Amino acid sequence: RGVRGAMLVAGDDGLVVAEQLMEGIKGSAVAALAASLAGRLRRAMEAAGVGASVFWHLQADHGTLLVVPAASGILVVAVAEPDVNIGLVRLELLRAAEAIG
Repeated sequence: RGVRGAMLVAGDDGLVVAEQLMEGIKGSAVAALAASLAGRLRRAMEAAGVGASVFWHLQADHGTLLVVPAASGILVVAVAEPDVNIGLVRLELLRAAEAIG
């Protein structure tokens, strides 16, 4: 409940592999944002020596972007309402990333 869409995005290039989005969500723009942030975050975390990211929660004025990088370089992305149950979505995203990893 509260999830407006989900997609699989190829690592650095932002290519949408699969998507299920409600009307009004700009899938290609969300995919490009997620891929761009993934590359930058990966480099910054490596430089800081803290290891790889596991889960991101980006909250904006008009919704929330939840991302779990998968082992295969694919990002599992959910676009959600601002009041979504983050914990539940996080668990489901982690399970999905493990399944496709």
